[in-house]
Amino acid sequence: MSNEKDANDPPTEDPEHPDETGPGASDSAGNGEDAPDDVAPDDAARAPDETIPADEDETVDAAGESADSEGSADGEEPAEVWDDGIVVDDGPDPDDAGAGRGDDSDITPEGVTEQSEDGDIDELGSSVEVEGAEIEEDPDEDDLLGGLKIDTTAELEIPDRLVDQVIGQEHARDVIIKAAKQRRHVMMIGSPGTGKSMLAKAMSELLPKEELQDVLVYHNPDDGNKPKVRTVPAGKGDQIVDAHREEARKRNQMRSLLMWIIIAVVLGYALIIVGQILVGIIAAGVVYLVFRYLNRGSDAMIPNLLVNNGDTKTAPFRDATGAHAGALLGDVRHDPFQSGGMETPSHDRVEAGAIHKANKGVLFIDEINTLDIRSQQHLMTAIQEGEFSITGQSERSSGAMVQTEPVPTDFVMIAAGNLDAMENMHPALRSRIKGYGYEVYMEDTIEDTPEMRRKYVRFIAQEVAKDGRLPEFTAEAVEEIILEAKRRSGRKGHLTLKMRNLGGMVRVAGDIARGEDAEMTTREHVLQAKGRSRSIEQQLADDFIERRKDYELQVSDGYVVGRVNGLAVMGEDSGIMLPVMAEVAPSQGPGEVIATGQLKEMAQESVSNVSAIIKKFSDENISEMDIHIQFVQAGQQGVDGDSASITVATAVISALEDVGVDQSLAMTGSLSVRGDVLPVGGVTHKIEAAAKAGCTRVIIPQANEQDVMIEDEYKEMVEIIPVSHISEVLDIALEGEAEKDSLVSRLKSITGSALKEGNVSGPSSPSPQ
Repeated sequence: MSNEKDANDPPTEDPEHPDETGPGASDSAGNGEDAPDDVAPDDAARAPDETIPADEDETVDAAGESADSEGSADGEEPAEVWDDGIVVDDGPDPDDAGAGRGDDSDITPEGVTEQSEDGDIDELGSSVEVEGAEIEEDPDEDDLLGGLKIDTTAELEIPDRLVDQVIGQEHARDVIIKAAKQRRHVMMIGSPGTGKSMLAKAMSELLPKEELQDVLVYHNPDDGNKPKVRTVPAGKGDQIVDAHREEARKRNQMRSLLMWIIIAVVLGYALIIVGQILVGIIAAGVVYLVFRYLNRGSDAMIPNLLVNNGDTKTAPFRDATGAHAGALLGDVRHDPFQSGGMETPSHDRVEAGAIHKANKGVLFIDEINTLDIRSQQHLMTAIQEGEFSITGQSERSSGAMVQTEPVPTDFVMIAAGNLDAMENMHPALRSRIKGYGYEVYMEDTIEDTPEMRRKYVRFIAQEVAKDGRLPEFTAEAVEEIILEAKRRSGRKGHLTLKMRNLGGMVRVAGDIARGEDAEMTTREHVLQAKGRSRSIEQQLADDFIERRKDYELQVSDGYVVGRVNGLAVMGEDSGIMLPVMAEVAPSQGPGEVIATGQLKEMAQESVSNVSAIIKKFSDENISEMDIHIQFVQAGQQGVDGDSASITVATAVISALEDVGVDQSLAMTGSLSVRGDVLPVGGVTHKIEAAAKAGCTRVIIPQANEQDVMIEDEYKEMVEIIPVSHISEVLDIALEGEAEKDSLVSRLKSITGSALKEGNVSGPSSPSPQ
């Protein structure tokens, strides 16, 4: 950024001396040179209260250079003076206004309590109460509305601020409030749909608007490929450009008048005196071309308004997710006429990037790891220096030929992504954010409390209000959606925080009600929406189940040796039955365990753990046998996770001992090398898949018993059997009492007794599949 004086801005017009407003007058005091003796002192330096008219309602302060413009003894910075006589009034003294980066101003976001620099962020109040409805003092635990006494969502008030509309992410919300107050960078990591972009937009509302700036780019008469940059308060940029355009228009009018006078004189001289009309026409054409070229040079002096915040009501918010280098860092447009006087001035071809448009605001980049390394390095520079020059970023731009002075990039950056975003993120960029800001993990679930249930009710009201076309929801419809939020959490006593997916179901239910011209969205509409808003994975899973029934690949009765109905999940919310078959055959060499079905790394490791139990369990020498394990129709996506461990172990033991497995039974569970059944993810969806396939019993880990929240229609269809040890699985799954008792007792003797009920431990975040 430069505060150098420029001879290209228009001079102030003296109505008494219009002739002094042409190019000669402009050049007389350019670049700080003293005015010639023939220029009156009153023309060289005007009073600060004189103005240049721009529009009817807008004026630009005019003043020239003064004796103290270079600074004063008391350390005050000089006024921003340009040779066109235009001085931008920056408003009150910054010390009085309290505005500026890093200062402790009196501008405090609404609802934020002043904290000392060393105060704990947890001390910030983050409770957003639900307003507009009566709340019971001691609500019943079974009250899905959390004690709210409402008939429809229309009775609730929606908060004005986005930060107050965020549901569940209390820690992230507090961090955003603090970061906005202190102008800190933030990195938010978590699953999609948990509110990252909403929090980023909320920060732009919390930042003060008083600091916003316009950025102009001027032609550099010394080097056209290095345009000059000028920063002015927001709203002044339009006034300056209008003033330049008006001045250019007046100069063009004067030149046009002079041109036609000269052409008339030339034609008259050629026709009357010389008598050569052809020569006169040629001379007139030359005069016309010369003046047209001069007019182009005059138009080139108009600055380019690079960043315009004149109409911005809040701090800028720029979403640069997936932006290419030019859109992120700025670019210089390609000019097909680069010579011969036809070229576009370089400053007119400069385009601001997201980092420049976000100056004094928020730059949001989701999936930060998808930015190429070069862009991440430039982003680091912009963050560190607070300014970044604009140059060509692609082969179709002007390349490095044009490079502006540094343009301000004083933004707050919010980087977001999934857990894998940190792996491909430039370490130095992450260090910049961490060193000058916060890192926040976005939770997937939150504890189910009456307060949170009330906020979920308000969330539904917010979605209805944002859409603007949905009927209000009845209390019964809201209860059904909260039940779905409990179910989608996958944990007992929790609610999901993947609000985007839940909001999608709200909109589908509202669309169904609107299609029926219903005044309200009812519970029946929500139930229909559950079916219509199924994920692609769930639709595929249901299709697989139907196809297997058609071709009799689904077995749900009788006993079969070496075949077990396993359960898996596709995506996040769809279950599928995945049969596992095992066969033991004589080996042609050293015996080995062979598993097929596109097994991923974790699934292969689970097979290795199972083989340890099999080797210890079998009385036969399996070193002379090959154990083949097949995941039937696993598909191209293969099998990931370890939840098929007990399924594989049961199938192999059944094949080794030639004992049948009950085909009306399905199972899921991880297995330790000592035979303990460990918790897995997605048990609710897996149980529902087993019920759809016709199974009547389902084995699940005992630790997952509290996580089961199946739909009412499936509760009478299946019996859920929690287990804690592989011996319990065999006792339930295998046929034949005598043989089964012998196998179970033998397994207990080599792996130890089953874990006591209630003493089963497992990972706090069970792995899927």
